[in-house]
Amino acid sequence: MKIAVVGTGYVGLVTGTCLADTGNQVICVDINEKKVEMMKNGQVPIYEPGLEQLFNRNINQNRLHFTTNLAEAIAEAKIIFLALPTPPGGDGAADLSYVLGAAKDIAKLVKEYKVIVTKSTVPVGTADKVTAIMKQHTDVQFAVVSNPEFLREGVAVDDFMKPDRVVIGTVDERARKLMGELYGPYVRQGNPIIYMDERSSELTKYAANSFLATKISFMNEIANMCELVGADVDMVRRGIGADDRIGRRFLFSGIGYGGSCFPKDVQALAMSATENNYDFKILNSVMKVNEIQKKLLVEKVKKYFKGDIKGKKFAVWGLAFKPETDDIREAPSLYVIDELLKEGASVTAFDPEAMNNVKALLGDKINYAENQYEALKEADALLIVTEWSVFRTPDFELLENQLKNKVIFDGRNLYDLQKMIDCGFYYNSIGRKVIE
Repeated sequence: MKIAVVGTGYVGLVTGTCLADTGNQVICVDINEKKVEMMKNGQVPIYEPGLEQLFNRNINQNRLHFTTNLAEAIAEAKIIFLALPTPPGGDGAADLSYVLGAAKDIAKLVKEYKVIVTKSTVPVGTADKVTAIMKQHTDVQFAVVSNPEFLREGVAVDDFMKPDRVVIGTVDERARKLMGELYGPYVRQGNPIIYMDERSSELTKYAANSFLATKISFMNEIANMCELVGADVDMVRRGIGADDRIGRRFLFSGIGYGGSCFPKDVQALAMSATENNYDFKILNSVMKVNEIQKKLLVEKVKKYFKGDIKGKKFAVWGLAFKPETDDIREAPSLYVIDELLKEGASVTAFDPEAMNNVKALLGDKINYAENQYEALKEADALLIVTEWSVFRTPDFELLENQLKNKVIFDGRNLYDLQKMIDCGFYYNSIGRKVIE
């Protein structure tokens, strides 16, 4: 099948590459000429495990193409995916200008029936808006389908190739048949394609991310309670996670969620509720807890140093919002670093993949280390912010030798408490007793 993908961010590039890998002819279109040339030359503009191999294989086999020309991209495509940014506006509502602008441009170019698929995360009613704006500019028949993505950065390729479900929102039978044909190869093991109307599909995406964000914030509240009463959040997590009504996933406490999805999706759903005169109390609390949680590690640091960290030097391990990505959007590390700098401290950071993105944002406000141990030199303490695997089993003797003080503040609960007792570190984590 011939497919066009408009937008080559995380979602668009993974979608286009994975669709090409099952034999489809895919053209990805982007207005960034430099980025398009880079991709034509086999360079992947994002870090995503497993993507580069598929990307280059499908370019080499002439199934994956890139252009800046929208007319060229959609000319022969049966299905056109819109994978464009929907950033939060000043009021928290999703900005649909990119999606609606693309829909208008596509409407002026179509000459035959097309299926327009909103792959971007969009508020309820967006398919109706896309349909309305296209009808203003074309008399050609088309269908607008909602097909939300459920891709986790770090495992996005696996999530696309082996989805636990595919959600397709359409009442157009012709579009339903085409979408079912397109996704058939990805659900051969029996995972469902769930068909529904467009509005239900749009809300499904927001509901899923908001529920997961709620689990995270709930567990962070439990962790904070554990510290007050002397309980261990790891034990609590195991105790409740064994209940299959709750499940084990998304119960790890830490310093808040970040990334491209959870913050903006929770905010957008809460804003949508407000626009419909509904006070979504749970989501408002989830957002409030998350904002507080992002600064929790610095509060622990300040308490240890008796309120004065001016002139102190801190090592920060981890900058990406989660491991196995270079994405720093809404990353807790940025909040931690900002608070440390405000207090007059200095920061030397290391991350396996996200350093260039942070350099582009913060420049020389902080220092950047070549490796995790270099970041420790003469540091007054280590702060662990992202749970990269490389941080899980460090050389504790080297840590001791590099740090000025044997002090670790762990925002991701990476280390066993008994291990830290044996090593003689001051170790302050989330929802567990402090090792002194």
